[in-house]
Amino acid sequence: MVMTMQKSSSSTGIATTATAAAAAAGLPATAPPRRTGIRQACAGVWRHGGIGMLSVGCGLALWELVSRLFVTNPLFLAAPSQIFIALVQLTKSGRLGADIWVSTLEFVLGYVIASIIGIALGLVMASSERAKQALEPWVSGLYATPTIALGPLFIVWMGIGIWSKVVVVVLLVLFPVAINTEAGLRTTSERLIETLRCFGATRLQIFFKLSLPSAIPFILTGLKLGIGRGLMGVVVAELFGSRAGLGLLISESADSFNMPNLFVGVLIFAVAGIVIVAGFNQIERRLVPWTKE
Repeated sequence: MVMTMQKSSSSTGIATTATAAAAAAGLPATAPPRRTGIRQACAGVWRHGGIGMLSVGCGLALWELVSRLFVTNPLFLAAPSQIFIALVQLTKSGRLGADIWVSTLEFVLGYVIASIIGIALGLVMASSERAKQALEPWVSGLYATPTIALGPLFIVWMGIGIWSKVVVVVLLVLFPVAINTEAGLRTTSERLIETLRCFGATRLQIFFKLSLPSAIPFILTGLKLGIGRGLMGVVVAELFGSRAGLGLLISESADSFNMPNLFVGVLIFAVAGIVIVAGFNQIERRLVPWTKE
């Protein structure tokens, strides 16, 4: 018993001595770092997304309050609670999943195709003055053209399948990406380019080590601008004619004055835009962290 107490007191003394030594050396104890890490993680979540979530929550609460107390007629404004009930009913019926799949496919195909072509077009315009002079009138003219108004024409050419909607998305997303890519490559510092040339860098090395990294923020900005335009293109193209999709859901709900179902489609597009832009913001923090300093 005496030996056990001696061992216990000895262990306690050793632990106390180790803690004191760590404190004297300026090293943190074992427990505080864990608490500090948790606090830092919570602070990071709050800083990057918590304020936005709080803002959305307050907006939904105000929306619910207004629709319950001031605009009580559901033909004019549907409450978030009514929209949630409609969302559950559409999900159970199986229609919502099919509509989301069709609209997502149209957006993804059009967005990817437009991003690839737009970045390539911007590279060509930035690398050659003659190419820019030849392509700039087309880019400026088509960018100013109300592409959405051409939706019925694309449906006549390609039918009411997904490809008529994909073309609308491509034409809406393509030009912001191309213009921002070309602007980003042209804003590369000439002094830095001349410095690399003095050290014997080749054109490819200058492009991959300097021009492309400096243009990445512009390219990401163009891609983010294309998100809203692409989602809008999906909706409008489906309004003109489609077999399925959230645009068709919105159109049919508007015709029947079913405001909860209409807002379901609208809010799904809004949430999709928020999520995709947030994803691009995370990518931007990883690729170009110096822009956030």
